[in-house]
Amino acid sequence: MEYSPDDGASAAADTFARLAVELHDAPGVEETVDAVVQFALQALSLSHAGLVLAGRGSPEVAAVTDSMVAEVYSLQIDSETGPLITALQNSTTVLIRDTHTDDRWPQWAEKVAKLGVRSVLDVPLSTGYSSRATVGVLGLYSAQPDAFTADDEAIAHILARHASVAVASARHEETMTQAVDARKLVGQAMGILMERFDVDADRAFAILKRYSQDTNTKLRDVAQQLIDTRKLPH
Repeated sequence: MEYSPDDGASAAADTFARLAVELHDAPGVEETVDAVVQFALQALSLSHAGLVLAGRGSPEVAAVTDSMVAEVYSLQIDSETGPLITALQNSTTVLIRDTHTDDRWPQWAEKVAKLGVRSVLDVPLSTGYSSRATVGVLGLYSAQPDAFTADDEAIAHILARHASVAVASARHEETMTQAVDARKLVGQAMGILMERFDVDADRAFAILKRYSQDTNTKLRDVAQQLIDTRKLPH
């Protein structure tokens, strides 16, 4: 049976269709990023990959295939410089064809070359056109120099687009779940106060809010403590 380009296109389509289904079915952010990294290994025949998520503070290493990738990330996060940081801050793809010759981050490149990394491709996960819309970076690594072809880059960008939507959706779902849980806790704590002090709902909420402000504690944490101990924080 002869191979035709259509066979390759069909296989790629099947791979991304399967990825879309798996990401949709992933129960949370952790499972979502793990699925993305594993699909990156399959789609690009790599041995090393990872995914970092943007956070309010330092970038968060969300998934790695091995300790080597964790070290590659740690070197950049600690120094706040490197291709990962550039991709994250500027929402731009960064390709390093050979860590032995690339001179943009010489100290970092020298260290990761000793770890066995020769080629790097960092692709931002973006949900829009501004850097604020960047939710993370997919990192791909090879022990071979000049390992990433134009086709590899194209596949990585498709994978990143799938991952961007999936991660943003998973984060939103987790935030909504946390908000619902918080409302339940506050409602339960209000019920305790209403029964104990014979006050109405508005007064009970005002009491919780005052304790939250006075102790610089999140409202849901004040509510949780009241539920657990039947006492308000001092």
